[in-house]
Amino acid sequence: MPETALNDLQNQATLVLVLAFALAAALGWIIQRSHFCTMGALSDWLFMQDATRLRQWALALALAMAGFAGMAALGWVSPMQTIYAIDRFPWLSYLLGGGLFGVGMVLASGCPTKNLVRLGGGSLKALVVLLVMGMSSLATLRGAPGLLRVRFIDPMTIGAEDGPFMGQWLSALTGWSEVIGMLLMALTVSLVLLLWVLRDRSFWRGHNLLAGLGVGGVLLAVWLVSGVVGLVPEHPETLETVFLTTSSGRMEGLSFTGPVAQWLDVFMYTADGAKRLTFGMALVPGVVLGAAWAAWRQGRFRWEGFTQSADLARHLVGAVLMGVGGVSAMGCTFGQGLTGLSTLNWGSLVAVAAMVAGASLTLRLQWWLAERHG
Repeated sequence: MPETALNDLQNQATLVLVLAFALAAALGWIIQRSHFCTMGALSDWLFMQDATRLRQWALALALAMAGFAGMAALGWVSPMQTIYAIDRFPWLSYLLGGGLFGVGMVLASGCPTKNLVRLGGGSLKALVVLLVMGMSSLATLRGAPGLLRVRFIDPMTIGAEDGPFMGQWLSALTGWSEVIGMLLMALTVSLVLLLWVLRDRSFWRGHNLLAGLGVGGVLLAVWLVSGVVGLVPEHPETLETVFLTTSSGRMEGLSFTGPVAQWLDVFMYTADGAKRLTFGMALVPGVVLGAAWAAWRQGRFRWEGFTQSADLARHLVGAVLMGVGGVSAMGCTFGQGLTGLSTLNWGSLVAVAAMVAGASLTLRLQWWLAERHG
């Protein structure tokens, strides 16, 4: 490969990583300022019948869904080049992994994204959760638990006749092209979500709009960086389409379970010379630093640690379950939740439903135990 072409690719890869870091910092700032939280949204809805944070989530998803479909219709990106375009449907991985993740998310006081934000605000509890989750994720990817996953869970699949995306199902049903099917499906679901958000006039306040529009906008921007800025249509050496810096070789969005595990892997095994900074890894410190900046500016930065052994044990169990579940379900509440659902793929729908079920059951159990013990 000519040296100039190599330099151009390296510069392009560096730009992708810098933009990913900057967008993640914006995301951390937004979440810290607005208190955007999937587990918090479920808790508010279950116990206080307050759907405000659930509407924040729905608004972010509606924007991301409509925006991604629009970019696909314009030919800027293709759902078939994302990590969600898989030939088989590993239903057991989605159900079991999503359920475990949902339980772990409650026990660990939040998903990986929320713990990264809490770490930025000074929580050493979140640091412990992230370290243990990273070890659990890494083991489920490459260790003994990973062998069990590959042998007994991943093979439980069914064929996806019309494809992995809901828009493909609509296309097969109506005879329309896949582009039209995906666009109409996304616009329909987005409109339904938006109408539900609009029902509550009290929702339209600054911090709610910051949460919904801000998180949705960052998600779309991350898709653009990974799928457009990082795209090399024909690699000079392999002549294949390449998405620079992604660990999967495909277009990637916001996801944090795997990247946290990658940081732990790099920390322990950098000396072998085979490690490199990936797109997902660039997101992790960005979220922490963005949240730290917001916490400091608001005067909310506080060091926080465990005060009771029972609290520590609960967080440790939750971290392990999130690591195992996040890898098995192929994503977290951002990776499968917002990012995956923005492509309207069936796997994300099943995984998120399992996460919601696992988290809801655990929240109700915690409430029952609290009432029982006064």
